[in-house]
Amino acid sequence: MNTLMNISSTFWSPDIWLPPNITWDDIKPNSENKYADYHHLIFPLPMALILLIMRYTLERYCFAPFGKSLGIKNTRSKKAPTNEILEKAYSSKKIKHKQIIALAKQLDCSERQIERWLRLRRSQDKPSTLTKFCENNWRCSYYTYSFFYGLIILWNKPWLWDINQCYYNYPYHSVTNDVWWYYMISMAFYWSLSFSQFFDVKRKDFWQMFIHHIVTIVLLCFSWVANLTRIGSLVLLVHDSADIFLEVAKMAKYANYQKFCDFIFVIFTILWISTRVGIFPFWIIYSTLIEAPKIVPMFPAYYVFNTLLCLLLLLHSIWTYVIIKIAYNAFYAGQMEGDIRSNSSEDVSDASENNASVSDTTNYVNKRSPRQKTQ
Repeated sequence: MNTLMNISSTFWSPDIWLPPNITWDDIKPNSENKYADYHHLIFPLPMALILLIMRYTLERYCFAPFGKSLGIKNTRSKKAPTNEILEKAYSSKKIKHKQIIALAKQLDCSERQIERWLRLRRSQDKPSTLTKFCENNWRCSYYTYSFFYGLIILWNKPWLWDINQCYYNYPYHSVTNDVWWYYMISMAFYWSLSFSQFFDVKRKDFWQMFIHHIVTIVLLCFSWVANLTRIGSLVLLVHDSADIFLEVAKMAKYANYQKFCDFIFVIFTILWISTRVGIFPFWIIYSTLIEAPKIVPMFPAYYVFNTLLCLLLLLHSIWTYVIIKIAYNAFYAGQMEGDIRSNSSEDVSDASENNASVSDTTNYVNKRSPRQKTQ
């Protein structure tokens, strides 16, 4: 028990979380000032559950009917032909090349036909276009709310217009009710994404996105505990604007509005580069790294906070490369290809391969198995 108390005392030491000569009692919430209270960090967890319920309700009763009205199908049009032998092999965790060779001999067909059937079968298990459309619709709704809510509540805050106001008189920064809700709902949303990501559409950058959600949650928690809510609110505002257009572009692509998708993708690319690669590093991170030490004495938690900001910037750089690559290919192809930044596990090339292989797989799966031949 004493050991745990010592660990807790060390972890919550004001020497770690606060500037020199500042104690927790100095920023303890009172009737006059409502400072950030670390006990409130538990609230986003039940709020995340509420958001998940809201999401699945909206997806079922609003987003899905809207998607169907746009002609988006709920099922895949092409399925792998039925074959008991291949189905049994597919149910195993991972099929090695030796198994493919054995299956080809057993069914008297080529290895390429086996691989095509497996590709079709994997595609059959993936979420439908309507499912992906509903998922993007939910995120688009949240980012739209979050950006405009953040813009409205921060419009009359001095630190939106003068970022150095994030450090003057720090850490004696009272948290107003609107900023409190902004933080709590934002943390709840990223908690909900961290939970639902394991059940949502699996994408190629699954772990990048998971790391992004966790880093964002930790960043928000750190800024909350250390009462760095002013700079934290600016980080939230900068990150939401481009994501609105990202989700709209995906929805337009799923609905086969290709020209509209291309148009929105251009806006998204401009906003992404200007906010994530422009404003974020050259306004916010520059301020936290260069300007803040001139105003506020540094402390350990602040270094961690800056490290997390830089880690976010690293993720942005990776995604920016992907976005520019898509934009470059789209310039020559005439339209945007792929699933924009967060690619789904089904590539465009795989889709075309699947379409071309339907007739081939149909030809061989109906062949008799060796056992049937002997009968």
